[in-house]
Amino acid sequence: MPDRPDAALQEKLNERLRFYEDLGLGPFYRDRGVAIRRIATSAAVAPETLSVAIEESTLRKAVPKLTPAVKTLVPEPAARLPTLPTATGLSLFEASDKILGDTLLKTREDLGECTRCKLHKTRNKIVFGDGSPKADLVFIGEGPGADEDAQGLPFVGRAGKLLTQMIEAMGLRRGDVYICNVVKCRPPENRQPEKDEVTACSPFLFRQLDVLKPKVIVCLGSTAAQTLLQTNRGISHFRGEWLDFRGYKMLATYHPAYLLRNPGAKGEVWKDLQKVMAELGLEVKKNKAK
Repeated sequence: MPDRPDAALQEKLNERLRFYEDLGLGPFYRDRGVAIRRIATSAAVAPETLSVAIEESTLRKAVPKLTPAVKTLVPEPAARLPTLPTATGLSLFEASDKILGDTLLKTREDLGECTRCKLHKTRNKIVFGDGSPKADLVFIGEGPGADEDAQGLPFVGRAGKLLTQMIEAMGLRRGDVYICNVVKCRPPENRQPEKDEVTACSPFLFRQLDVLKPKVIVCLGSTAAQTLLQTNRGISHFRGEWLDFRGYKMLATYHPAYLLRNPGAKGEVWKDLQKVMAELGLEVKKNKAK
């Protein structure tokens, strides 16, 4: 029985097989393996002759197949790319933070006949806001009531009349300030707006404030203050304190509807309004809102 190739020759053959396999010559690798086994098991062949025969066979089979493959690996010269124009104006990130040329009218048009939350199913009119577009002072309430829903204007019911008295006690007219609510549609039975309703509507409130750029914002009640401050804390924790909202000075006080139920709190609200008057440079009077 003929001797098998020694270990050194076998290792050399294995390395050569792995080399061609790495070149992607799978079929050749398999054919070559069969040929090697046949050569190795045939009549006695000198190691030198076996090596030469394998090399010659390898070159004859590999060169015709390898040459086209190598050509495909050589990239064609890259075509010259056209010069792209330089972007001008705001980036997409900047534009998302600032709406160019925004106005109260545009904000109202974008709000449209809103159906973004379930409040639209029971409303009569959208209550967007009312007052001077150049107001230094903005009052923000919770949401429209029955009278507001009927007329499409904020704070026109009993609570609205009290708010008007408060504004006049500050030495201002209602038309000098701007009045709006967190939600623009009346919640059924005057319930507190729910989280999803506030989330859907508050972006329009923020746009109103960014257009108005007031010197002072007065939040009337917990809902307005919590929406701007992004907190669940009750109004008693920060009522009458100066707070910051996007660089605007903000102060929270009790809602006029609360004062109708608790007249004894009017004195506290008047103290809060006096702070606002001092901030706006208005003469602080000794009388109280009635």
